[in-house]
Amino acid sequence: MDKDNFLQKDRLWTQSFISACTSNFLLFFAFYLLLPVLPLYLIEEFHTSKSFVGIILSCYTLAALLIRPAAGFILDMFKRKPIYTIAYFFFILSFVGYPLASVVSMFLFLRIVHGFTFGMVTTAGNSLIVDIMPASRRGEGLGYFGVANNLAMAIGPMISLFMHDYYSFNAIFYTAIASGVLGFLVVFTIKSDKTFVRSQKQPIAFDRFFLLKGFYSGLCLLMLGIPYGMLTTYVAIYGKELGITSGMGIFFSLMAVGLIGSRLFAGKLVDRGRMIPVIGYGTLVCLIGFFILAALKSIEFYNAQLVEGLFYLIAIVLGVGYGMLFPAYNTLFVNLAQNNRRATASSTYLTSWDLGVGLGLVMGGTLADAHGGLPLAYLVGAFTTGFSLLFFMRIAGPHYDRYKLR
Repeated sequence: MDKDNFLQKDRLWTQSFISACTSNFLLFFAFYLLLPVLPLYLIEEFHTSKSFVGIILSCYTLAALLIRPAAGFILDMFKRKPIYTIAYFFFILSFVGYPLASVVSMFLFLRIVHGFTFGMVTTAGNSLIVDIMPASRRGEGLGYFGVANNLAMAIGPMISLFMHDYYSFNAIFYTAIASGVLGFLVVFTIKSDKTFVRSQKQPIAFDRFFLLKGFYSGLCLLMLGIPYGMLTTYVAIYGKELGITSGMGIFFSLMAVGLIGSRLFAGKLVDRGRMIPVIGYGTLVCLIGFFILAALKSIEFYNAQLVEGLFYLIAIVLGVGYGMLFPAYNTLFVNLAQNNRRATASSTYLTSWDLGVGLGLVMGGTLADAHGGLPLAYLVGAFTTGFSLLFFMRIAGPHYDRYKLR
């Protein structure tokens, strides 16, 4: 009997866990349908510059960044399932505005509103999934939860770029709405209230909104988010500059393959106490990938045929690197927080990432319009990745070992 109770306690694949992963997949499928085509939409429909594209798209990330600390505070004070449900609804509702945005100012306002809802729903989802999985399998569970995002990354961009070639932008927007509505219905099958632990009422202070013990690791994650923001937003444009005119969806699919494969083993390694080596090796793999990506323009000058093969190989390499990093960093922040501060920990993790991605959007667009172009942008991304690796191994990693709670 005791053995049965133990196995039940550590069971990961419950109905609620599967539903949470499914709703997360459908949410991110809607998100990734838009991600690669929005820069093309702004350039083709509104005739904006690359740098202005970066500013507009970064507003989404900035809005998500601003709401996350408050979201973490709210989620630690109230039941997370109802908040997740409401946030999910308004996130999907925001998609309805895209077909109606006829001028850039309307589009900009819509991206800000959508960013707020995205910040709330992803913080709530990340907190909710921690509640409904056993602590002993947290790294593995977060890895599988992230696989749902990566499957969406594999399928979403490929479908949206295909639809861009044959259908209107509105067709892509309506497909995203349909995905979101289906995910919203799945949310109602998640059960989690019995595991809720309310945060104690305390005077409102900065550390109620941001996990101070996660500052050093957050800085490392921010530096990793900068090149990731440049990659996901501008890689389709970079591919065209390299003469790769078709199959851009394959890049995201190959990257997702790398992400999924590495997440599955990285999460298990994290549960076995290999947190710091996983982050170190994952960052190193990303560093190599961005250096090669930045060099493709120079390689094209000498051997144009080699470039396309390297371009797609880099997608797998970067997928493997980031796939190792996501579950490791997510678990790291949770391990630094008390049980009743899990949402704040998740908020800090996502805030650090969003800030890096937002900076990457702005820097990528600015550098893309500069003399060095996108190769310079990805070279800068390689240097921020290198800084993240050195800072983590020397400062953030030892700091985590001293202050982790579990």
